[in-house]
Amino acid sequence: MSATMRSWQDPAWVETMLEDCATWAVVGLSGDPSRTAYSIAALLQERGKRVVPVHPAAAREGGLEVLGERAWPTLSDIPFPVDVVDVFRRSEAAGPFADEAVRIGARGVWFQLGVVDEEAFERTTSAGVAMVMDTCPAIEWRRRG
Repeated sequence: MSATMRSWQDPAWVETMLEDCATWAVVGLSGDPSRTAYSIAALLQERGKRVVPVHPAAAREGGLEVLGERAWPTLSDIPFPVDVVDVFRRSEAAGPFADEAVRIGARGVWFQLGVVDEEAFERTTSAGVAMVMDTCPAIEWRRRG
């Protein structure tokens, strides 16, 4: 099946990311517990995932720590392998993060609920990287029981 014909929520890709991928870089994760990114990152940790916050505030003096993990200003700054790049940005700003995920060798890209960029999906999957869009790990874990 070609990348353009694959579902944005391909069950095999969802399964691989949720079950086989341990390190999740969460783009847009700040220290604000009222934000959805924070609650989803906490859920990822509860499910045994290592969460790596990616937020521009990490570049400031003193940096940023969220949920006990050091934050990095960009994906390229992370000095260790990342399995999944989970993007909490608006659709119009999300595509470059998918491109950067491919550049750093991530195994998957996850665009959160409401985040859709068909061109980024095509670029990412054409590069051989699994991508899921417009859903959330919490929703997918709930569907699976």
